[in-house]
Amino acid sequence: MESRIRAGERVVEVPQARDAMLHFIGRIHTPWSIRSDCPRQGREDGPDCRVEVFAPWAEALLGVEGYQHLDLLYWLDRARRDLVVQNPRNDGAHYCGTFALRSPQRPNPIGLSRVRLVGVEGATLIVRGLDCLDGTPLLDIKPATCAFSPQTAPHPDPDPIRPPR
Repeated sequence: MESRIRAGERVVEVPQARDAMLHFIGRIHTPWSIRSDCPRQGREDGPDCRVEVFAPWAEALLGVEGYQHLDLLYWLDRARRDLVVQNPRNDGAHYCGTFALRSPQRPNPIGLSRVRLVGVEGATLIVRGLDCLDGTPLLDIKPATCAFSPQTAPHPDPDPIRPPR
């Protein structure tokens, strides 16, 4: 966790954690190991990244290849959790509350990226558009649908392969 506070930023004492019963379902592999190298927002023309899904969750990928875009939710495990006012430009003049920013520094550091699905290799997704550090824990994967017309979004065959009985 980065401990440096920028000019004008404010922190609070973080209350004791309560177990939300979250399970990391995988691990994200990107080219970035330090925050300063990581892009601020992912780009579809960015590098291929690998999303490894752990057993027993791998079977839940069935049908995911039918989508062009996915929403990935992940745990920003190296983020601060105590900042309430941030100085995003690091200029000492512009301040925003944490909830007015997409900063990784937040009380519950959950990241969200809409990514383009490039391919599926077993229990690994190849995607473009991520903006997180290598080794970031994966929380969830959801197919992305159009906000204006969900009924026109592509849906995979609801029963592409019948599971064994």
